[in-house]
Amino acid sequence: MNLSAALADQLLNSQPDATARRHAREGVQDFLAVSWPVLQGDVPDSGLPALRALYHDGSVRSQALLLGYAGHALDYDDFHADFRGHPSVVILPALFAWQHDQPTSLNAFLDAYVSGVEMAGRLGLAVSQQHYALGYHNTATLGTVAAAAALARLLALDSVATTTLLGIATTQASGLRAQFGSAVKPLHAGFAAERAVVAAQLTLAGIDGRKEGVLEAFLTATSAGQAQPEKLLENWGMPWRISLPGLEFKPFPTCAGTHSAAEAARILRQQWLEAGNPLDSLLNQIEAITVAFPPGGDIAASIQHPLNGLEARFSLEYVIAAMLIYGDLRLSDFAEGALNHQIMPLAARVRRAPDDNAPPDAINPALRFHDVTLTLRDGTRLHQRRTRQQSLAEGVDVNRKLQRALKRRSPDLLAASELRSTADLQQLAQALTR
Repeated sequence: MNLSAALADQLLNSQPDATARRHAREGVQDFLAVSWPVLQGDVPDSGLPALRALYHDGSVRSQALLLGYAGHALDYDDFHADFRGHPSVVILPALFAWQHDQPTSLNAFLDAYVSGVEMAGRLGLAVSQQHYALGYHNTATLGTVAAAAALARLLALDSVATTTLLGIATTQASGLRAQFGSAVKPLHAGFAAERAVVAAQLTLAGIDGRKEGVLEAFLTATSAGQAQPEKLLENWGMPWRISLPGLEFKPFPTCAGTHSAAEAARILRQQWLEAGNPLDSLLNQIEAITVAFPPGGDIAASIQHPLNGLEARFSLEYVIAAMLIYGDLRLSDFAEGALNHQIMPLAARVRRAPDDNAPPDAINPALRFHDVTLTLRDGTRLHQRRTRQQSLAEGVDVNRKLQRALKRRSPDLLAASELRSTADLQQLAQALTR
């Protein structure tokens, strides 16, 4: 079987439903919420000005790169469990950049986005958890191919052209987790969106490429022999992965692998205060903090001793301490620049303790949990367990998140984000790429 050809047929001939389109609209709103503060300079970020100086020609590929970087710069963008990465921040920059240059209909745009997320989730399943464990950054690697798939759908390419596009994108797919905690990590999203655009442009220009065997070679080379290529095809869109398991919207501007630990710490803090105790008495009495999780559950949140705000996003120690002190994870404590030194002494008391009785995280990240235990000086132990599923069940109010990001200064943009018409889509594309 020619996997690429069969995949192209599914990609081009399936039809997203109204529910999938509704979830796509919500995904666009979340992308706007996380990219707008960076694009407008509302948060410290030296990366975007440097990139704008280099990518200043206004081309589709440059706009895709800049948008991808801006959307991932805060590490506040959505996550997909099957993909084990951030799909919207690679797919939407490619689509919006193309939309600004060559407008299409709203439904074509939404269906391309839905199809790109479908491809992202399936790639994550097909390449197995080994891809991430080997050191690859799925958002960068698999995201390149997913964004290319979305463009193939948007451009209504035929099957032959789609297989060529996917092959060109796949051969460019790269990105390593070793860059986490630096500006290159969000740049991975920009690179992925740019590479997808270039793959589409090369395909339209008539560049020849292999029509088969490329995806298979990629899966084999990057999965430690654990690839399941059949996952790319079976039950496509039944249901659409943008709906189930769906996009996970972040409540905090930190690595998703820290969130249930942060929430466990927040519950402990709330319980202490609700009992009528002053916060200072808790913070002053903490002798030690232990955080337990499934073996390998801290693979993304691996930085134990952060050196700056960017690295702090990937530190369980810093996240737990920040939540205990402030009751929230404030963007200012995880922005580019120096650490908050009020957080560091408490963070130094946090010890990681993987729970060897739990199944390894790589088997099923959906079962991840964090147990946070505070040991006070008098021997009292305060404990709270928070699972990933509990965190997801609470959900995130994306519209409220967007209103905070826009700071009520762009009511027209807020209205346009609901995407009720093609005119709304074009307004968003122009605002994001100007």
